[in-house]
Amino acid sequence: MSEKIDNLILEHLKTFQAGQNRIESELKEIKHRVSNLEVGVAAVRRDVAHFSTEHATQYISIDRINERIERIEKRLEIAY
Repeated sequence: MSEKIDNLILEHLKTFQAGQNRIESELKEIKHRVSNLEVGVAAVRRDVAHFSTEHATQYISIDRINERIERIEKRLEIAY
């Protein structure tokens, strides 16, 4: 009787170990996928920051051009 109980416990332990191995494998996959997402988000942030910087630079250039046009119009006494 004791041997049957030992075998039953052993079978349950094997089942638990297999489940734990499966969970560990899935956790590794999830960690890998999250790492890939983090890399992708970082790349998007760099692109957005770069785009924002270019956008701001364009506005500064446009403002300078507008100032120059206003000075030219004043010198030429052109109504604006």
